[in-house]
Amino acid sequence: MARVFIDGQAGTTGLQIHQRLKGRRDIELLSIPEENRKDPACRARLLRDADVAILCLPDEAAKEAVALADGHCRMLDASTAHRVSDDWAYGLPELSVEQRSVIAAADKVSNPGCYPQGFILMVRPLIESGLLSAEQPLTMHALTGYSGGGRQMIDAYQAFSAGQAENWNTRAYGLELRHKHVPEMQYYSGTREAPIFTPSVGRFRQGMLLQIPLFSSQLLPTEVRSGQPTRVDVEDQLRIRYAKEPFISVTALEEVTACDGGYLSATSLNDTNRLEIMVFGNDSQMVLTARYDNLGKGAAGAAVQNLNLMIGAEEGTGLTDD
Repeated sequence: MARVFIDGQAGTTGLQIHQRLKGRRDIELLSIPEENRKDPACRARLLRDADVAILCLPDEAAKEAVALADGHCRMLDASTAHRVSDDWAYGLPELSVEQRSVIAAADKVSNPGCYPQGFILMVRPLIESGLLSAEQPLTMHALTGYSGGGRQMIDAYQAFSAGQAENWNTRAYGLELRHKHVPEMQYYSGTREAPIFTPSVGRFRQGMLLQIPLFSSQLLPTEVRSGQPTRVDVEDQLRIRYAKEPFISVTALEEVTACDGGYLSATSLNDTNRLEIMVFGNDSQMVLTARYDNLGKGAAGAAVQNLNLMIGAEEGTGLTDD
């Protein structure tokens, strides 16, 4: 039985991870008394007693936890502190064919950010296949539920009056174009230039949509496709890449049933660990689109998926794909 300590269990992601783990018989959850949550000595004891510690903390607190553990347990860090560190394994099992083995063998795993997952999973296969140049500048717009902003944002959205609701419907942010997830997106996707990333938060709790626009003229002929590639070529490449992935699906344009009257909901995959990729458009223009739950596959579900790999459990234990 693996002993697991969630450092930061009271936070949004920590609570969701705890919910997914609490009934499992192959895991013993170590808990910290409420009054000792910020006591370094008590945290250090639990970190050193655990087989795996899951850090659901701000960046500086996560770095402190690593120091407190002092190598006595394996670490799974949900903060951004170590995501582009060479001595931490990147916790995106679908990144490459060998990534699951890398995660399973690692003592330090960095859980991926919610936004980067969709961007990386859509862009990296196109660059690796030669359909898209690594030099091609990219842009991405994303819409996420307000739970992505943590407890403070959740409280703010749930507390406003009916008169405030219209102004809080959808709000753009990160307007200085220095979102903390951009380095991670660039590093693991293979792009040579940092993408322009424009996120927005909507007046719904969880769920997200990511959209990357492309012109077909930006794509490159390959050994398999000598002519000018089209939307279908991109869709086919992504479908081949993820054909055997249990939590990722590539839905053909004509098969998208979640479009209600021409609209695409951001919340259709909530409370699952699924990530759906769609390629909308035509032969000259397209929009790569990813949909998933920012607290599921985007955060807590991803952490449980990584934990399962680290402790030798079946990868989907405690997760749902429907």
